[in-house]
Amino acid sequence: MPIALSLKPWPAGPLDKIDEILMQKVIITAAITGSRMMRDVAPYIPITPEEIAQSAIECWQAGASIVHIHVRDPNTGLGAQDLGLFRKVVERIREKTDLILSLTTSGIPGRNLPIEDRLVPLQLKPELASFDAGSINLGGSVFINAPEFLDAAAKKMKEAGVKPEIEVFDSGMLVTALRMRDQGKLDEPLHFQFVLGTPWGAPATPKSFLHLHEQMPSNATWSIIGIGRGYLPMAMMALIMGGHIRVGMEDNIYVNPGVLARTNAELVDRVIRICREYGREVATPAEAREILSFKRKA
Repeated sequence: MPIALSLKPWPAGPLDKIDEILMQKVIITAAITGSRMMRDVAPYIPITPEEIAQSAIECWQAGASIVHIHVRDPNTGLGAQDLGLFRKVVERIREKTDLILSLTTSGIPGRNLPIEDRLVPLQLKPELASFDAGSINLGGSVFINAPEFLDAAAKKMKEAGVKPEIEVFDSGMLVTALRMRDQGKLDEPLHFQFVLGTPWGAPATPKSFLHLHEQMPSNATWSIIGIGRGYLPMAMMALIMGGHIRVGMEDNIYVNPGVLARTNAELVDRVIRICREYGREVATPAEAREILSFKRKA
């Protein structure tokens, strides 16, 4: 006897969640230079304001919608927190693109600058600024983000209309950010940037990330960084889990194992190709602004 096939709709379940995620566009952030990697290790890393701005423009052309910006002393290559250098980079990028700018307030990790020096980039009114939600061992020193700094940074960002990009290196930083939200110091919806794979923080593994993910508020947005060889596995976690992705020479200097990336745009190109092959399209800067719930400027 022939078997009758049911034509009823497939029951709701995990596949519907996959379809929902596939419909969400991915925000790609390019972290252009950082403050630590030097040219003896990373010969192609941008150093001067002109090089940093040009690299950002190339990443925009490749499909990135956010650039995370540090600046460096053009003579020494060392990281700097100099308003004039930031201004040169920012003005050039704004002249040529509609990129979302995320300016660092990290200062120079290990140098632990005064609070007012670290917050100098906020004068340029970026739409995003980094907010490192706790202290961590970093190399041979301690990257200090004391409660005094966090309170000052949250207050200044709120006054300037800048959305904090909450950098989380371990679960304690996530708890700190949630406590500051509960105290009214950080406004919802929160935006997290998970930094996984440093030798002193949470590892770049699915288990480590899932532990962080389950503690996030349901209305939060998030992006993920995998340091070094962790960058592709963590990018895949973001694709699967409905998040966003950061790549760039600040975090990883190799486009393939043993093959140095010659430009940041190479790293953007590669991850965008993977996004599209997986089935998620990439957000434009305008779409990214909507996803991140930016307040419209008057």
